[in-house]
Amino acid sequence: MTGLRPDAGEWSHLMRERALTFERRQNMGEGGGWFSRLRAGLAKTRAGLASRVEGLLSGRGGRIDESVYEGLEEALVLADAGVTATMSIMERLRERAKREAPKGAEDLKRMLKEEIAALLRPVARPLALDPPGLAAAMVVGVNGSGKTTSVGKLAWRLQREGRQVIIGAADTFRAAAIEQLQVWGRRAGAAVIAHEPGADPAAVAFDAAQAAVARGADVLLVDTAGRLHTRTNLMEELRKVHRVMTSRLGQPLREVLLVLDATTGQNGLVQARQFAEAVPLTGIVLTKLDGTAKGGIVIAIASELGLPVKLVGVGEGAEDLQDFAPEAFAEALFS
Repeated sequence: MTGLRPDAGEWSHLMRERALTFERRQNMGEGGGWFSRLRAGLAKTRAGLASRVEGLLSGRGGRIDESVYEGLEEALVLADAGVTATMSIMERLRERAKREAPKGAEDLKRMLKEEIAALLRPVARPLALDPPGLAAAMVVGVNGSGKTTSVGKLAWRLQREGRQVIIGAADTFRAAAIEQLQVWGRRAGAAVIAHEPGADPAAVAFDAAQAAVARGADVLLVDTAGRLHTRTNLMEELRKVHRVMTSRLGQPLREVLLVLDATTGQNGLVQARQFAEAVPLTGIVLTKLDGTAKGGIVIAIASELGLPVKLVGVGEGAEDLQDFAPEAFAEALFS
């Protein structure tokens, strides 16, 4: 980047080029830096899932019977793909096997990867933070999900892409959260709007929106207090923050992102349903995939919630929060 912010045409061209570069690498069998990190981040999930699949398919001389399918079902459920999604994937896999007559383990594994990617593809959506105009996002989630860190990483990424970012530190219950965002703001070169700990979160959100409009910012990211999804009063506070931001900006928020910790597994589905009742969620940010053997939760989210999966995190580095790519994810589960 030259340091100048791209206009809408330049931004669209940049996004197309980035997508084409990733597609070329995938088609050439190259993973690139991101694929390598994704593969490394899914190591625990892959160790469980791929090893079970290999165990089922090895030493059978190409023979594939019902015991293989039952074993694959168990492997997917143990990886937290969920019963509903697993049954759907296996039904399609059986139908394909009848039509295509896989010759052995590698054929069946390829077909399984393709079916997983097909299920995930409809929920893979890019962030709606492109120009023109101010793009505002509110970020929600429970305590310890990696929410504040995700806001910081996203600000770092957007600033590197030439966007002017304002961060609202509306998690006023934790002084550490405010300090954490201020560190990320300095690192990313993004302004952070903050009040004293204990201040009204909605007031912080209002001031952040005010600053974003006054300074002609491209993106406004507002962090909110990590809260238990079972606390009614705290969920009502989220609604207030959302109302205040929408009212001050005079337009709907582009994104209301729920950050889910992949290590919580199926409990993440419960969280998503509860948060969706409080605010109009537009997508999921799935963090800590590198810390769990239950990375199949992405599949369960796609099948049972239908919410777009916008970003996945597979490490501590700022660059380890990236767009969700179904084909790369399915490949990394087995490669």
